Amino acid sequence: MISQCRSCGGNRFAPVLDIGTTPLANALLEADSLDQPEQRYPLSVVFCKDCSLVQITETVPPEQLFSNYVYFSSFSDTAVASAKAIAQRLVRERNLNNMSLVVEAASNDGYLLRHYRNLDVPVLGIDPAANIAEIARRNGVPTHCAFFGLQIGKHLASEGKICDVFHANNVLAHVADLNDFVAGLKAVLKPDGVASIEVPYLGDLIEKLEFDTIYHEHLCYFSGTSLNRLFGRHGLLLSDLERLPIHGGSLRLFVTHAGGQPSQRIKELLDNEVSSGLTRPAAYRAFKTRVIELRQKLIALLSELKASGKKIAAYGASAKGATLLNFCGIGRDLIDFVVDRSTIKQGKYTPGMHLPIVPPEAVKQHHPDYLLLLTWNFAEEILVQQAAYRNTGGKFIIPVPEPRIV
Repeated sequence: MISQCRSCGGNRFAPVLDIGTTPLANALLEADSLDQPEQRYPLSVVFCKDCSLVQITETVPPEQLFSNYVYFSSFSDTAVASAKAIAQRLVRERNLNNMSLVVEAASNDGYLLRHYRNLDVPVLGIDPAANIAEIARRNGVPTHCAFFGLQIGKHLASEGKICDVFHANNVLAHVADLNDFVAGLKAVLKPDGVASIEVPYLGDLIEKLEFDTIYHEHLCYFSGTSLNRLFGRHGLLLSDLERLPIHGGSLRLFVTHAGGQPSQRIKELLDNEVSSGLTRPAAYRAFKTRVIELRQKLIALLSELKASGKKIAAYGASAKGATLLNFCGIGRDLIDFVVDRSTIKQGKYTPGMHLPIVPPEAVKQHHPDYLLLLTWNFAEEILVQQAAYRNTGGKFIIPVPEPRIV
């Protein structure tokens, strides 16, 4: 359990939400290990009164979480489309060419960097998962297998590999030593370079009750206020941002070396966080109450449907799905199976609740009356993919921010 804030080092915490002791969200099980005890860790969230960073109190060793990873970004059409758009945009806006360099931390299978490579811009990926790094290399994306931080940043800089653009999409929340990561970013970024960083936004998490995005891989949950203080501590400027709908609501941050002025959008976001209460503990006490009410409503809905003879399955063997299933105690008594497009996950079982993970073809084969959408952050994409199921009477249950049937 942490005794100091992961960002500012303070020790004044206010409780946010205690999800209990749960298995790791991506620790999928093989059939022959279902009768073996699972490793479980406390999952409790607190608010730092000094810098406003929301964070979990337990740190699972990163090697245990990421060295052999099961999440492949390329399986999401939405993620790939978003990556392509930002790559093409930054090539145009920053006048990148074959003498430039783009570096990405947590580059996964090359889903983003390949779009730069296709435009003849040199790239370098850095990812700690050996299995995923190898796939990226096979796809033509040079990838260094390591955790990014100050040591890697200094090493690249010493070799003259300082970058015009640095990407860090959905990784900062996974970093235990935030200051080490940001110091590495500063070391590897050219004086006129820009870092494009995407993080799920705390404001959306609180407003939309996205409690299931809380799991052991996500150590931190960022507001603009906490990020502004983190980057400022390292001589970096949070210069601009954009709000994105992806992952239930995200921030795309543009970070440069200090010396300029933040955009009006930055100023407005920071002001709004003060007025909405994100910088004070009271907002988080209300969040906890609403989450407990949501859990009760969802369990009641599923139980009522099951009691009336309806067949229910789930869609998306995601990490957020694991949090939701375990926190709500939704198991085989309510859900028959979980569908997922990822061939890596198919044939395995969800952590804690031990639901079998099957290919999407199972929807047509078994035609459940309802699909609980665990990957609600990709609802639009999945509802289109499952048009045939819906046209034949199938319905989806979207669990947050309020259980609803579509």
